Amino acid sequence: MNEIRIVPIEGLPEITPGDDLAELVVAHAGDFLEPDDVVVVAQKIVSKSEGRFVPADDRRAVIEAETARTLRRSGEMIIAETHHGFVCANAGVDGSNVPGDRLLLLPADPDRSARRIRARLEDLLHVRLGVLISDTFGRAWRLGQTNIAIGVAGFEPFVDLRGATDAQGRELTATRICVADEIAAAAEMVMGKINGVPVAVVRGTPVPWGRGSAREIVRPPGEDFFR
Repeated sequence: MNEIRIVPIEGLPEITPGDDLAELVVAHAGDFLEPDDVVVVAQKIVSKSEGRFVPADDRRAVIEAETARTLRRSGEMIIAETHHGFVCANAGVDGSNVPGDRLLLLPADPDRSARRIRARLEDLLHVRLGVLISDTFGRAWRLGQTNIAIGVAGFEPFVDLRGATDAQGRELTATRICVADEIAAAAEMVMGKINGVPVAVVRGTPVPWGRGSAREIVRPPGEDFFR
C-alpha cells in the first residue's frame, strides 16, 4: 500500500524581492529532503521573491491589466481568464498577507519559476526533486476553495490510466488523474493562509517523473463547454 506523508516547512522569514527560495528551503529542511520528494511552494512567496508588487491605489485597473478575458462580473468580483490561461477571481490579484499599500500579482510564468526553484534545489542537494507552485482557486460547480497547481517542474501533472482496465476488466477510456492538483490540495492542509507556512514537502507521491508543466492542465477553450 502506498503511503503519502505531508510535512510543513516552518520558520521561513517574510519573503522580500530577490530572496533565494531554494536556499531558504534548504536552510530549514535540507536535512529532511529525500530523493523524489515534491516540494510545494505557495504562489504568494514566489511572487514576493520575484517582486510582483504593484501599488494598490487602482485595484480595478490592475485586475484589468492582468485579464485576458472577462467571463463574469458580480459587484467588485470579476471572474477572469489571466494571460496564463487560468480562470480565477480577480485575475489572481491579491492583497492579503501583503505588507504595505500594495497588491501582489501571480508570477509571470509559474512553470518557469518552478523550474528555477527545482534547478537550484537540486544543485544544492544533489537529489531528484519535484517542485509545485500552488494557489487557492474557487470552483465553478462547488462551494469553497482548494489549492491547485499553477506551476510544475520535474514531473508530469497527470497519471494517465487510459487503456488500463478496472477491477471488472473494463478498459478505462477517459480516466486521467490530475495528480498535481491533488498534491497541491493535500499540501494545503498543513500550509494554509493563516498558518504562516508557505512550503510543504509531500513524500510518496505516485507522480510520473519527467518534464511536466501546469499549462498542460488548462483545458483548451475548444474543449471547454462552459465558456
